[in-house]
Amino acid sequence: MPDSSYFAIFLVGLLGGTHCIGMCGGIVSALSLGVASRPSLHLAYNLGRIVSYSLAGAIAGGLGAASVALSAQLPMRIVLYLLANLMLVALGLYLMGVTRALAFSERFGQRLWRHVQPLTRRFLPARTVAQAFPLGLLWGWLPCGLVYSALVTALASGSARQGAATMLAFGAGTLPNLLLAGLLALRLKEYAAKAAPRIGAGLLVLAFGAHGLFAALRLIGQS
Repeated sequence: MPDSSYFAIFLVGLLGGTHCIGMCGGIVSALSLGVASRPSLHLAYNLGRIVSYSLAGAIAGGLGAASVALSAQLPMRIVLYLLANLMLVALGLYLMGVTRALAFSERFGQRLWRHVQPLTRRFLPARTVAQAFPLGLLWGWLPCGLVYSALVTALASGSARQGAATMLAFGAGTLPNLLLAGLLALRLKEYAAKAAPRIGAGLLVLAFGAHGLFAALRLIGQS
């Protein structure tokens, strides 16, 4: 997987921040429930969340590599690459509010989340880093269309190591927004609700997906 792809998925996480703030801003603010907001708690929470993303990326990358190994290699790689970029296109439209196409993936993820969510209660309110970090590990599995789109890219990455690196880059992209959401939750949530930031982020993510689709079509034409 080229380094430019890691940068692209980092930007997807960064540009999708309006979705992150809208969806997770309230969750992050729970870290401060009953205690003073401390940057160390929010950093520990977000590091835990990114570790979970990386683990999920490793699983997705490993599954993708296994599917390629069990089939004709080039056609399967093209299929995975097409799927990854179609998800980016759908994500761009989703962020813009044009379609709810990715909502089905979040509903599917609710099945897993129903088993994970009760475990978060033992760490709330998070008063120490030792509570915030495992809370982040658990909340990293919260159903999210943005995360699932990135996981499809990890699926097409070629290996468990590259899948983990893909989701690490994505998680790093989401970090600035969610760190600020924890410290300035109300102001950023109001900002994320405005149409212009959502449309701008959606258009840029859509552009990444469209570029990838054109590249995939060129590969198909050459094969």
